Amino acid sequence: MSAWLDDLLSFRARKDAHFASGRGPLPKDGSFDGLTYFAPDPAWNLSLEVQRLPAEAAELATSTQGEVQRFVTWGEVGLPNGERLTLYAREGDDAPATLFVPFRDATSGKATYGAGRYLDAPLSGHQVTLDFNRGYHPFCAYSEAWTCPLPPAANWLRGAVEAGEKLAGESAS
Repeated sequence: MSAWLDDLLSFRARKDAHFASGRGPLPKDGSFDGLTYFAPDPAWNLSLEVQRLPAEAAELATSTQGEVQRFVTWGEVGLPNGERLTLYAREGDDAPATLFVPFRDATSGKATYGAGRYLDAPLSGHQVTLDFNRGYHPFCAYSEAWTCPLPPAANWLRGAVEAGEKLAGESAS
């Protein structure tokens, strides 16, 4: 197994343990038996150059509970298929180590949560790692008690991102 795959599988196991412990969006009732994922695919692990954008306040639409969550636009990246994604930093974080990437794609509402998924993208200099295998559903996908920012229309991808978390009951690809 490659170091990348070992790390990804370890990440998924830690996330399952976190959810099973009741520290996430689900109660600790013994019924959780793990999240469902697309099969790991290194083709969805991308290292991309960030085109820096002016830092402008961005209200990531209304959240699922009608609240507004504030971020700052940080930059954007071009994906291999020609589509672009906007990257965000938390408001007040002038030197983020990780950028927030909310997105929707052609799997949204079918194999994945309808409102979209998120990526936490490590930033190093002008390079960002978008490993869609680590794409995750927001906590509001599991419980109405959580509020989650919605991906802006600019981050609605036309293609299908068959990587990362899937809805429960969807078989792994």
